[in-house]
Amino acid sequence: MPDISKMWQSNSKDDLAIEVWEALDCESIGSRELQAIEKEIEDRFGVGAVDLPMRIARRLADEGAILRHNEILALDVERRKATPLEHFLTTIFTSQTIRDTHISIRRIDLLRRRLEAENDRLDLAAVRKTAIEAKERCRSVATDTKANRARRAEAAEAAEWLRIWLESSEIFEHWAALRIESKDFIDRFGPTKSKDSNTGHADHA
Repeated sequence: MPDISKMWQSNSKDDLAIEVWEALDCESIGSRELQAIEKEIEDRFGVGAVDLPMRIARRLADEGAILRHNEILALDVERRKATPLEHFLTTIFTSQTIRDTHISIRRIDLLRRRLEAENDRLDLAAVRKTAIEAKERCRSVATDTKANRARRAEAAEAAEWLRIWLESSEIFEHWAALRIESKDFIDRFGPTKSKDSNTGHADHA
């Protein structure tokens, strides 16, 4: 691989990826080339600016690069193991209480919107998988005869909230607002304080 140490002209990480690829003077892109591009982006813009290999590769493919898919996929999997997204998704649904579930859905929905804007189908699939797994855990608690009645009822409600979000994420907040004001909900769980319904807007960093 040629020495590409130089003063880059690009002012964005996408343009820099293209500039580095052109400096490498190669038609195809694989693990070695992507790692070289990652290094230059990190040096120029910081580690937080480095996208996952698959995203960088897609950008270069738009410019005519030939992708060595097996190498790119392997590197992408390696990078994803260390990404904050994985930690976020493994810790987001830590409780089956209704309030915590609502907060978690709001956080994960903000992430969903961002990933949809980026057309990141891989991470969107991971987000959906996490929500499905949380719903199944709630259902398991709801049918667990060892859990007390109140816990089972709350878990069943949380599972329903997750089902609604999975099926109709765009209308979820409207549905949730109506649900917590409904007679059935209040009879089951009591009134929900307004300050609780405004909690949990923190986005994934």
